Order: sequence, then C-alpha cells, then structure tokens
Amino acid sequence: MTTKSKLMFVVTIMLLGLTAATIVNIALNFREYSIKSATDKAEMAANIVKDGITAHMVNGIMDKREYFLNQISSTGNVEFLRLIRSQNVIKQYGDGFDKENTKDAIDEKVLKTGEAVEEITETANSTKLRVTIPYKATSDNTVANCLTCHNVNKGEVLGVISMQFDITETRNSGMVTVLKILGINLLFIFIVLLLMNYFVTPYMQLFSNLQEGIKKAYSGDFTHEFVSKVGGDAKNVVKQMNSLFSKMQETFGDIKFNLATFIPQGAALSNDPLHEAKTIINELSDIYKFKKTIEHDGSKNEVYTRIIDILKLKYHVGHFAFYEVNNVTMERKLIYSTEESTICYEKTNKNALECRAHRTNTVTISTEFPNLCQACLAFNSNYVCIPFSINKDVSLTVSMTSEDINEVELMKKNISSIKHYLEAAKPVIESQILMEKLKDTSLRDGMTGLYNRRFLEEFIDKIMSQAGRNKDIYTVMMLDVDFFKMVNDTYGHDVGDKVIVALSKILKNSIRESDLAIRYGGEEFVVMLHNADSEGAMEVAKKIHSAFAALSFDVGTGDALKKTISIGMAKFPSDGDTIWKCIKYADTALYEAKNTGRNKIVEFTPDMFKSGEEF
Repeated sequence: MTTKSKLMFVVTIMLLGLTAATIVNIALNFREYSIKSATDKAEMAANIVKDGITAHMVNGIMDKREYFLNQISSTGNVEFLRLIRSQNVIKQYGDGFDKENTKDAIDEKVLKTGEAVEEITETANSTKLRVTIPYKATSDNTVANCLTCHNVNKGEVLGVISMQFDITETRNSGMVTVLKILGINLLFIFIVLLLMNYFVTPYMQLFSNLQEGIKKAYSGDFTHEFVSKVGGDAKNVVKQMNSLFSKMQETFGDIKFNLATFIPQGAALSNDPLHEAKTIINELSDIYKFKKTIEHDGSKNEVYTRIIDILKLKYHVGHFAFYEVNNVTMERKLIYSTEESTICYEKTNKNALECRAHRTNTVTISTEFPNLCQACLAFNSNYVCIPFSINKDVSLTVSMTSEDINEVELMKKNISSIKHYLEAAKPVIESQILMEKLKDTSLRDGMTGLYNRRFLEEFIDKIMSQAGRNKDIYTVMMLDVDFFKMVNDTYGHDVGDKVIVALSKILKNSIRESDLAIRYGGEEFVVMLHNADSEGAMEVAKKIHSAFAALSFDVGTGDALKKTISIGMAKFPSDGDTIWKCIKYADTALYEAKNTGRNKIVEFTPDMFKSGEEF
C-alpha cells in the first residue's frame, strides 16, 4: 500500500468514525426528544380526559361520557382509551360502560399505588406509548368536591385513565432525519477525499520521487533528478536537492572510484556505498596509524610483533602461525605460533616450496578442496594460509586454523584487510632487512664471508649474557696457518687468499648452525663451539686440522702447495669466566703449539703462563 493510499485510508476511517459518532449521538438524542415529546402530549391528553370526565360529573351528564371518550379515541394515533373504576366506585355506581374494571397489571398497579405509569414498547415495526394516570378524590369546591358524590376519603383513587399511543411515525421520522444527516456526512466525506486527492497527490508524488532518489543514493547513484508539480517551498526543496545531488555525483563518484582500489577483486560490495566508504576510510586510518608506529620500531622483529598483535587484537585470530621465508635458500623460519606445534610437516621448514601458499603465491583455503595442501597435518581443522612477498629475498606466510567453519568464513573476509596491513609493513620490513644486510656486511669479512673481529666485539657481551642465563658452555679455538707469511712472500697474495678462503670453507662445513666461525685477523681464525663437550670439541678440531692438511694449492709453477694449521683451545667457563679470557687462553695455547713444532692441536692449561703473565 502506497503512502498516499495509507493517508487516504486513515483520513477516511477518521471521518467515518466521526460520522458514526455523530449519527449515534443524534439518533439517541432524537429518540429521547421524540419520546419525551410524545410522553408530554400523552400526559396532556390524559389530563384533558381527566378534566373532561370531571366536567361531566359536575354537570351531571356522566352518562354522556361515552361520546366524549369516543371522540378522544378517534383522534390521531390513540390506539385505545379506557376508564377503570375503583372497587369503591363499582360498589357505589356499578361496573359502568363495558365493565370499566381493571384490564391488566398496569391498571391494578396505578389503582393500588396512585402513581402514574408511562411505558414504551418497541418492536422492529412499531413503537407504542402507554400512559396510565390515577383519578383521585378531591374536596376543592372551586373545582369539584368528589366527596359529595362518592363515599370515599380525600385523595383516594376513584379510577384510572389508561391510554396507548402509536408513535411509530415519530420514530420513522427520526430515522429518516438521521439517514439524511448520514447522507450529508457521506457526501461531505466524499468531497473531502476528492479535495485531499487533488491537493495531496502532488505532495505524495514529490515524496515518492524523493524516496526513489534517496534509494538510488544508497547505492551510490546521485544522478536522480527530482521533479514536482508543487510550488512554493516544495519547489525550492526540489531545486536544492537537485543541486546537492549534482555536487554529490561529481565528488562522490571520484571518491568511490578511488576507494574501489582498496576493495579486492571479487569481493562483495555493500549496498550502502557511504557505509562502505566509511568502513574503508576507518580501515585506512587504522593502517596509517599502524604504519606510523612501525616506522619508529628499531628492528624487523619488532615489526613482526606488531603484525602478530594485529592478528590477535584486531582480527581475534585464536590459532595461527607466522613465518619468514628465505626465498634464496627456501628455508622457512617460524617467527610466532599460538600452539606448541604447527600444522605443517617439518620438511616444509627446510623447503618452503612444500607449502602450497608460498609455492603458488596465492591464498590457500582448506574449504575449497579436500586435502588441498599436501604438506598440512590439520586433518580435523580448516586453515587459511596467506603468502606475502616482501622482496626477492624474503617472504612472509600467515597460517590461520580453526575447527569452527564460521570462524573460517570470517578469516576469509579478513584476508584483504590483513594483506593491507602487510602491504603497509612491507617498505618498513624491506628497510629493516636492508639495514640488517648493511650491518651484517660490516660485521663480515668480505673475502671469506665469515664474521669479522668487529662482530665479536659488538656481540660478545650479548653472547656472554645469554650464556650466563642459560648456563651455556663454549669451546674457543684459535687457528693459525703455519708459515703463512712465506706463502705471500713466495707465491704472492693471490695464492695466500686462496689458502685463507679454503680454510674458511672448511670451517663453515665443519661447524653447526649454533656455532660461530670468525676471521680474527690475517690468517688467524676463532671458532666458538656452542655446548660442545671436550671430546666433541676435539673431534671438530681434528676434523678441521686433517681436512686442511689434505688440501693442495696450485701456485702456477706446476708444483702443489700443501699447508698445515696450528690450533689452540680453551673452554668457557671452566678455563676462564669470560669469553675474552678464553680467547686469550686459546691464543696462549696456539702460541704453545707454534713454539713446540706447529701443525698440532693444543688445549690450554694454566701452567702455560709465565709468572706475571696471567690475563
């Protein structure tokens, strides 16, 4: 039902209600008035009969009363008129004409009580008015002294005058009047509705036109043109709305186009672009705050912590793992996980190409196909894995899991938003990676790729602190190429560099990831074995010693050059309470190896110090 129809219906109901109330009120009042008028006339007629009978008695012509009564009875709508004598009068004068005694209960009641009775009887077709009044004995000589003729007391009821009138015509006349009034009211309602339709229709059309334009505006369409046949203020409103929509179309069209760049392809758009724009702007504001925050973070790991907090606090992801992937070595490192174990096979960390999301560089969603990622262990859970490339060397992977399918659907909706945060973090992470590379370059030896002495000087305190907390032990080895100066002097620095590079490769291949190999200076190297016992450390030293001794170097003359190394060893914290002391003690053991023939491995003992030389 249209607004106009509703308005017309409501007004019609109100007018009909008012008409009904008016008609009922008029009908009731008219009935009351008609009955009152008929009653007054009936009482008047009864009193006339009473006075006439009295006159007949005074004039002594009571026997002539029948004519008088017949004349009254034949007048208008009088249905019957009768005189009822009391028992005293009957005893004194007899029954009278037609046995003038009681005919019904009303006659008896009035004779007995001396009170007049008025009664109305209504049926569907007629209305009757019954009036019965008492005739009482009086002793007033000015009118009539009933006591002179009747053996009764003053005030005693001599008889009853009973009359019945047909007032149906009066009722019908009232009904006709009411129907006329009803007809006039209905005509009035019809005229009012016609006038309303004439004057309201243009406003309803304007209202509908406004609704249509606003509905289009909710969909981002401000091209609607408002029209109206109404003048005055309404015309001005239409003009202002057209001007406003024209400006909105010019400005919002550009805004919507620009904001569309932040909505991923295939995403469902809202039916309310203004709300959509608000949501996107709020999202951009949050991302901007996030970016400004991470720009002041001191390291890549701090930025990673921010991303983890976003996943927890903004998106309320309950179960997820966050990885950093080395695109060169294809190794994947777990940065953070909400669980003790992740959903991926261990081989995926050694070869990131096992991860479907990283290999295809597309979001992997388990609900799209059964057992979608073959490297996944989550048989009872669903997962959403988001890959993100930082640069050619580093990528990130966010792996979210849940057993609740509704939570997975929410994860899918948040994919684009999570990517926006990763995109905002990308330049900051790239910058941090570059800074790490520059710092790493400054801490590494350019020729061998091993850490240099500066690295040891910067991180020795950190290593010491960590070792103290974890009660770690280190075996420190100091290595030196025997008679290395002779190589440079005899064969040149190119051959000397080959010897240094070859030794560095042996060191890299002989130690674990948790161990450190450092080019301490020239042909000197320091190796720090983490948590290695004496036997294990000695085995590593022998392995390095024999591997280097087995090498042959082409010196360009057709001869092969073979070299040996000397190794000194000291243990932290059993030999020295600081790493620096152990390096010094390992150097002392190396000096001992040099002085006792070279090409050997010597472990530090306190007696190697001369008196006063202890570090």
